[in-house]
Amino acid sequence: MAKRARLGVLISGRGSNMLALAEAAQAPDCPYVIALVASNDPDAAGLATARAMGIPTWAHSHKGLKRAEFDALVDAALRDADVEYVALAGYMRLLSGGFVGGWAGRMLNIHPSLLPKYKGLDTHARAIAAGDAVHGVSIHIVTAELDDGPVLAQAEIPILPGDTPESLAARLLIEEHRLYPATLAEFVRNAQSRSRPGA
Repeated sequence: MAKRARLGVLISGRGSNMLALAEAAQAPDCPYVIALVASNDPDAAGLATARAMGIPTWAHSHKGLKRAEFDALVDAALRDADVEYVALAGYMRLLSGGFVGGWAGRMLNIHPSLLPKYKGLDTHARAIAAGDAVHGVSIHIVTAELDDGPVLAQAEIPILPGDTPESLAARLLIEEHRLYPATLAEFVRNAQSRSRPGA
């Protein structure tokens, strides 16, 4: 098996998708290992989860810093950890163009809608308000435009009568935790195969 790729995961909160990625990384055939979990909130609950699993963490508040200044700190932490790929997992910061460019083609995001629908926030409420029959989650490559990069995978669930944004989000989380590790693993395997001599 190819050497496992080093993954950096960026979070802002509880880190449930980070946990799903970390649990998947424990499988012997997983093509990635989590080298660092980083956050813009030193109190993010997901940091404690990562530490409990023995995963190195880094945290620094973005408050009082310009976007590019903060992103430079995050970038340095990732590179100090020899990170090769980045996964955004509930990271609630818009990224600077310089940061995105530095990780172009190597950074994925999970977004709770069936892109290109409902970019940005409040996706569950917006899907219900629009009267949609289905809602879902997308995994996409990060580009400079918000929630706009090439979509690698999607999963959908029905919107049920009486669904609230909270109930819809809770049911969708099950699909998120299934889809993100599988999609990331496939993405890394494909990238590794392309980078092999003679590939």
